[in-house]
Amino acid sequence: MSIRHGLLALLERGQMYGYQLRAAFEESTGSTWPLNIGQVYTTLARLERDGLVRSLPESEAGQRPYEITDAGRADLTLWFATPISRTDRPRDELAIKLALALTTPGVDVRSVVQTQRSATMRTLQELTRLKYASDRPEDLPWRLVLDAMVFQAEAEVRWLDHCESSLVRHRPTVTGSPVTTPTAGATGAVERTDEEARR
Repeated sequence: MSIRHGLLALLERGQMYGYQLRAAFEESTGSTWPLNIGQVYTTLARLERDGLVRSLPESEAGQRPYEITDAGRADLTLWFATPISRTDRPRDELAIKLALALTTPGVDVRSVVQTQRSATMRTLQELTRLKYASDRPEDLPWRLVLDAMVFQAEAEVRWLDHCESSLVRHRPTVTGSPVTTPTAGATGAVERTDEEARR
């Protein structure tokens, strides 16, 4: 989620100060992406520096509202018109974690997969419960956010199933270890290494 563009979209509704922006952001997303007030003010400072918002005089209560500028509206319009690329999203930490687990000695990769699947299934159940907790028309924005998270969780479970079946077929290649060859002898079966066989 682009906090930058999220705040611009909220300011397009009208002037707001920091705590109003945080509350409106969380209401719009159903609190699925908690936003702390420090993130709000840091982002506002950058937006003001870039000329996309301007701060207004403080109110009697000491609150400083912000409003969007014409440049901010143009930036917001461009954001809405531009598709999100996969390369614009954060790296998939889970995929990297499993890739590293396969090559790290002593890691039980199947256990990593199973632990993640259990956690993802719990998340999926909670998201589904939240989705059906309310069907008011005004809840549609955050229900769409929840739908996206539900679909992502379902896809993750399917991918983890695929990983587990791939692990069953996986035969790791061990390098640097002597290969043992069974051989029959007068006193019974013995094993010897390739090196011994060449002597």
